[in-house]
Amino acid sequence: MAERRLALVTGATMPRGIGRATALTLAREGYDVAVTGFNNMDMAQSVSDQIKGIGRRSIAVKMNGRDYGDVQKAFATIKSELGPVDILVNNVAQMRRMMTIAKTTMEDWENEVKLCLNSAFYCIKEAWADMCANKWGRIVNMTSVAGVMGGYGQSSYGSAKAGLVGLAKCAALEGARFNITANCVLVGMAQTEAYDEPISEEIRKNIERKIAFRRAAVPQEVADAIAFVVSDKAAYMTGTIVDLMGGLDLFII
Repeated sequence: MAERRLALVTGATMPRGIGRATALTLAREGYDVAVTGFNNMDMAQSVSDQIKGIGRRSIAVKMNGRDYGDVQKAFATIKSELGPVDILVNNVAQMRRMMTIAKTTMEDWENEVKLCLNSAFYCIKEAWADMCANKWGRIVNMTSVAGVMGGYGQSSYGSAKAGLVGLAKCAALEGARFNITANCVLVGMAQTEAYDEPISEEIRKNIERKIAFRRAAVPQEVADAIAFVVSDKAAYMTGTIVDLMGGLDLFII
């Protein structure tokens, strides 16, 4: 890596989460890494401390991704402490409840769309000027199987995750002249806390039978893919979807 780069990974507060694995992987790859959290700042700070232990600069910032003003404040803090964001991983997301369209309230819809989709736009907007000025940038939007295949009871979450694909493609077109790439990493099922707690063992086994590898991805596998996408080795890749569904979208008997 020719220059020192700063990465921001949003939503790095779960012990077995993709955000945590990504933040630590990027630190091991030689990047300074800022992380954000909201409800669990103790974990965000723990991740930041581990990054410092690797020998990289880091900061944990409390950020409400649903609030543009709060996102602006977070970016100002990060820039003041560490400098402008070069690499942005829009990872923060939440699927509060699985509800049919008939039962989804406007509050439910807005909560998930704001956190999963709006927050990514807010972060891109805040990072954009510096990326353009520096003629270099990497943007990764984390999307989901629900965003490309739909999901029963996931209208708000699935729509937001689909929107992240369109957002990345638009950013890719606008950013190319500034050497900014924007891509999506598509995760089917991953072995995070969200895979264990809300899903029954019966449903989990049924899902795994539909995956070609017969298992969910481990967070490190996703983090390794993200590390490649933001590296110079992927400098000519933009507007794409990196598929980490493990064959969940294939016809399996």
